[in-house]
Amino acid sequence: MRSSWFNKLSIIIGHRSPVNWLLLCLISLLLLIFVLGSSSSNIVDLAPHVPVSLIYTNYRKVKEQAAVDYLELRSVARGISRQREFDLCGKERENFVPCYNVSANLVAGFKEGEEFDRHCELLVEAERCLVRPPTEYKIPFQWPTSRDVIWSGNVKITRNQFLSSGSMTKRLMLLEENQIAFRSEDDGVKDHSRQIAEMIGLGSDNEFPQAGVRTILDINCGFGSFAAHLASLNIMTVCVAAYEATGSQVQLLLERGLPAVIGNFVARELPFPSLSYGIVHCAQCGIIWDGKVGIFLIEVDRVLKPGGYFVLTSTPSRSDGSSSKVKSRNMLNPMKELAHQLCWTLLSQHDELFIWQKTADVNCYASRSMLYHYAKNMMMFSHIIGLFNHAYVGPLASAGLQYRTDPLDLI
Repeated sequence: MRSSWFNKLSIIIGHRSPVNWLLLCLISLLLLIFVLGSSSSNIVDLAPHVPVSLIYTNYRKVKEQAAVDYLELRSVARGISRQREFDLCGKERENFVPCYNVSANLVAGFKEGEEFDRHCELLVEAERCLVRPPTEYKIPFQWPTSRDVIWSGNVKITRNQFLSSGSMTKRLMLLEENQIAFRSEDDGVKDHSRQIAEMIGLGSDNEFPQAGVRTILDINCGFGSFAAHLASLNIMTVCVAAYEATGSQVQLLLERGLPAVIGNFVARELPFPSLSYGIVHCAQCGIIWDGKVGIFLIEVDRVLKPGGYFVLTSTPSRSDGSSSKVKSRNMLNPMKELAHQLCWTLLSQHDELFIWQKTADVNCYASRSMLYHYAKNMMMFSHIIGLFNHAYVGPLASAGLQYRTDPLDLI
């Protein structure tokens, strides 16, 4: 017996065959699917699209902030006071470099070049302050413009020093009274770099990476022409020079956007780990390499990679050719013996340019008069006990290097 509502429905739509009922249900189902699908797509489109990298960055920031908040809460819980803020130094100390105080070093008894070295133990509490920028200091130009032009007020070079320096005026020129431009194309640095490459068996200095040379240490780098040229070849050159109160080489290179640090060959190791550089470059750097029983060459050997090169350019002689040859021979004779004990090989020589190559054979040291203790302590090869790669800058040590010399020469 049919219900009353079914009878009413039959009267409204009339009698239909089963096929018609099936088609009606199918069409209704499709309409329902279409309506639900369109509504869900609109909801999805309303949600903004967030890049995965942005989500990761925000997550990192939240973690870092949480770590900072945790440390602050822990310090407060322990009753630890916040670190005190340093005051600004006086205007008279705008060129002050912490740990480098020549007058205090002289009073403390340092001499023979050590007064220009780093002595943080003499830094008193009153000297702990924030160094002011120079009065005329301006924000340096961005790279690569800074490689060729810097603000003259950012480096402590007086106009009289600028005009009285013959070698400087060949490479620099003042522009509009407040800028210094570098003319590296006039100082022969490209020819010098290409000559080094040819002497180690390469076609040009573009092939330095093929010889394992990707990092170079330039000692007393002047105005950084060599480093600026190699930067265009994607070769990292780090300048190391002694502390200078005026005309600082390090400050000048930093203004050019080139890496440079304060350091010198006096009594302490350079602030670099062992096996750091493919080339150590010294172009008339003024260091007496055979002095102090070859201790400076040992430091060069420490930072050189196995198979690396030590490039030395002696001061050119203004006398006749025979005197120049005598001078080169006098310099080369003591270097030969020291290089022999370091297991270096004189790879090439041309006029005043000498190139030695460090050995890659660890067994070489056993056949030399140098003690095996040196190779063990300096860790020249990573498979000897472990790689010597600490950040501590300790005193230079001869490490048992045997060198025949008169003891009176060391006084």
